Amino acid sequence: MDFFLIVLKRDLKLAFRRWSELANPLLFFLVVTAMFPLALPPSAPELEVLGTGILWMAALLSSLLGLEGLFRNDAEDGSLEQLMLSPAPFGVVVLAKVVAHWLASGVPLVGLVPVVAMSFYLPGDALVVLVVALVLATPTISILVALGAALTVSLKSAASVIGLLTLPLCAPLLIFGARATDFAAHGEAVAGPLYLLAALAMLAISLGPIAIAAALRVGVE
Repeated sequence: MDFFLIVLKRDLKLAFRRWSELANPLLFFLVVTAMFPLALPPSAPELEVLGTGILWMAALLSSLLGLEGLFRNDAEDGSLEQLMLSPAPFGVVVLAKVVAHWLASGVPLVGLVPVVAMSFYLPGDALVVLVVALVLATPTISILVALGAALTVSLKSAASVIGLLTLPLCAPLLIFGARATDFAAHGEAVAGPLYLLAALAMLAISLGPIAIAAALRVGVE
């Protein structure tokens, strides 16, 4: 746990020194969600129907932008190899790095969603469920994209490859999250999709760091 906290603090400090990398996903999300209402009819019912899918797709795509360099910088300066040789399990190191990136980029994204969702006339209950669903889905997205980044750590330009690897795997998150938000907008029960998102998050957090650590060892070697 001590080593986990050390790596977590280190990566958070490095992340906040690179404001441009942190701002890019947030700016992408704001621009995409702001442009859609301009291109659609201004009537509230139509925006409400389309808003759920637009918000989820924009959040998913923006989450893919910042994880290409999650391991690349450490691999280039040799610190990743030093972390592999440390006495702590390498899976703990990987989990700390993913958590740090999620805190620096995923949490601000979740905070922006309710503000942007107001332009789509989503009801209050749907906004609450949307935020809860994103809180449950974004850790799984971070794990999946980190796995893609680990598999392509030896490639110089891997952003498109990461997207091709991870977008199909994120489809269940998009389906369950959008369905839960739509259920809440129509006053239906939302427990089922939220439980599924929580189960996927627990599975990803439990097994994801092990798979990412193995992929990084292969990529570095």
